[in-house]
Amino acid sequence: MIMEAKNSCEACPVYHKENLTRLGVDLENADYVITLAGNPNTGKSTVFNNLTGLRQHTGNWPGKTVTRAEGAYSYNEKRYKVVDLPGTYSLLSTSVDEEVARDFILFGRPNVTVIVADATRLERNLNLTLQILEITDRAVLCVNLMDEARRNHIEINIRALSRELGIPVIAASARSKQGMQELLSAIEEVASGKYTCKPRRIKSQPANLKHAISVIAEKINGVFPDLPNVNWVALRLLEGDQSIIDAIRSGDLGSLKQDLPSTVSEEERDLKAGLASQERVTSQERVTSQGRVTSREGTASQQGQNTLKEREEVLSVANAERWDLGLNFHDTVIETIYSEASAVAQKTVSLSGNKPPYSLDLKIDKIVTGKWTGFPIMFLLLAGVFWITISGANYPSGLLFSLLVDKLHPLLNEWAQAAHFPWWLSGVLIDGAYLSMAWVISVMLPPMAIFFPLFTLLEDFGYLPRVAFNMDSLFRKAGAHGKQALTMSMGFGCNAAGVVAARVIDSPRERLIAIITNNFSLCNGRWPTQILIATIFIGAAVPAAMAGVVSAAAVVGVALLGIFLSLVVSWGLSKTVLKGEASTFSLELPPYRPPRIWQTLYTSLIDRTLFVLWRAMVFAVPAGIVIWLVANVTISGVSLAEYFIDWSNPFALIFGLNGIILLAYIIAVPANEIVIPTILMLTVLMTGITGVGAGAGVMIDNASIGQTGDILRAGGWTTLTAVNLMLFSLLHNPCSTTIFTIYKETRSVKWTMVSTFLPLALGFTICFLTTHIWFLIHPLS
Repeated sequence: MIMEAKNSCEACPVYHKENLTRLGVDLENADYVITLAGNPNTGKSTVFNNLTGLRQHTGNWPGKTVTRAEGAYSYNEKRYKVVDLPGTYSLLSTSVDEEVARDFILFGRPNVTVIVADATRLERNLNLTLQILEITDRAVLCVNLMDEARRNHIEINIRALSRELGIPVIAASARSKQGMQELLSAIEEVASGKYTCKPRRIKSQPANLKHAISVIAEKINGVFPDLPNVNWVALRLLEGDQSIIDAIRSGDLGSLKQDLPSTVSEEERDLKAGLASQERVTSQERVTSQGRVTSREGTASQQGQNTLKEREEVLSVANAERWDLGLNFHDTVIETIYSEASAVAQKTVSLSGNKPPYSLDLKIDKIVTGKWTGFPIMFLLLAGVFWITISGANYPSGLLFSLLVDKLHPLLNEWAQAAHFPWWLSGVLIDGAYLSMAWVISVMLPPMAIFFPLFTLLEDFGYLPRVAFNMDSLFRKAGAHGKQALTMSMGFGCNAAGVVAARVIDSPRERLIAIITNNFSLCNGRWPTQILIATIFIGAAVPAAMAGVVSAAAVVGVALLGIFLSLVVSWGLSKTVLKGEASTFSLELPPYRPPRIWQTLYTSLIDRTLFVLWRAMVFAVPAGIVIWLVANVTISGVSLAEYFIDWSNPFALIFGLNGIILLAYIIAVPANEIVIPTILMLTVLMTGITGVGAGAGVMIDNASIGQTGDILRAGGWTTLTAVNLMLFSLLHNPCSTTIFTIYKETRSVKWTMVSTFLPLALGFTICFLTTHIWFLIHPLS
């Protein structure tokens, strides 16, 4: 029977397979489950990448919008599943990140929790470490960034720290892979039970808090005997932690009372599993004196009712003790943890040399976050990134266009003719679907391949948290979250990526505001439209020597208008349908670090650029088919496009636009990159211009900006039309990729519709006002 228990180890409660599966972890082919926890900016992701290499994937926690990264590795013939928890400063509040981290450690009960700490800020990181050690006694502390600590004259006594905490402590520099072998060995020892942890528990609480915890702990032990972390559970009940309350009410807390793998030898565990199996068999039936088999299930209902009553009594006692303690005991708990962390740090951390740590970082921060210098530097860097992106994208974009459109498109048409394709089939597949996809690739790929690495380098260097610091006061006054500055910046690359980036905001209300307003950031699909129109019409309105500067100023002005409207709309939402106070948040300014060039290129190109490009292509192909159909399907000799343009022209003119622009934006919902080619195609169709492109109804573009201007002017465009197009390009509905992403993040049709139509309504309003103000100033134009 013991042998049978050995073969079904994964069914043993020690492994908590049910809880781990419910928390979204696939346990297939895994001997041990390891989790990584730590503060943000400690290098936790680097440790994760070093452990797992390419054997990793990302997803969401069940029912949450918080990202989960999973990976795997093998060590000494054992297979380890690694789960990377969200970076968090504490487990004591109720943000989504902290709830996910706390619940996984408590209810998932991983075999080892690896706590990654920043060696340069060890005292602050010990606050989280001590909280985790209250939950589990199977932990390893990885003190990362030791190279930076040495560079800043910070010395850490690793052995003394291990003695103080009662767990293995490993010194590491994950960026250079130092300490990783030692970390692997420590994980194995704790997971297998070779190393028995004796974690430090917080004991310096005030007398009244100790009394309240002991009263509740005694009550909990009566219902859930031998709970390994009963004092911590009692403390969370005092805090009114809803997930702990639910776990007690449902009885799930009972699954935590099994012996821990780290404190039980393998032989003892097998023996206990065998005895438990025997007990289950004998408890299923009992032979009475009359020789009949009697089930014990008869009293199960009564026992369940009694247990439920006892559970409610636990919650009642906790409520009474919470009332006696008063409202400010939470601050006492925090102070206790901080003082404990400080005591450990004083015994283990010392400074050497005369130069204070981070003196250079502080000098840089005085400039980049200064009252008078912070914003100018921010705008200059942003402008520099845009300039590099736009200038650098021209040449590769031209090469891709030449390859995919100039050379491959005619070749595909020749193959279609040789294969005797019907004209409509080759039109739909080649002139429609293929050309649309080719345009998205040639226009979208080069700027993304430049912008995302530059953005990631700034992030890796440590500058982006400074942007959030600078913008925090503005967003807070608008009733939004300071981290919205980060999501807004990400939106300048791609709005879909900006929406996903809103996950860093803890407050659901403020996260929703950031999602709704992210469309006001000009994405890379709209930059080409802005630059082209500004060059043709705005630059042409001034002397040639000033044309470039004025055109660039117009584009930057539109981008700044988007930032301004993001603040205004955020303020409006926070005062009406999304009322609430702006939440406070801990924003750590990490040390400046040399960017990791190759890892940045990999992350940016694979995880961001190609992912977003693929989604855009998926939507652009059907859009190309629609473009070809509306331009080539006719009724009584008139195409569907002409019918719509003639019908919508009077309405569009009220807003300083035209029917061609409206139809182009309807067709280009899947991808903003195809707006200008669609406008040119429809203009040629409506005006009957000959000798341009591959014929009417085929998506076109011109290498010559002058020729493009001639086509647009032939279609009746004026400077007012150009200005309104630039405004409408900023303020119109998101592309279908972004709309789909918004729905995935909010799981709400209502808020997806608000995010879609709010900017569209604002765009028509501003274009209407601009048009009528223009006619007041220029009555004859």
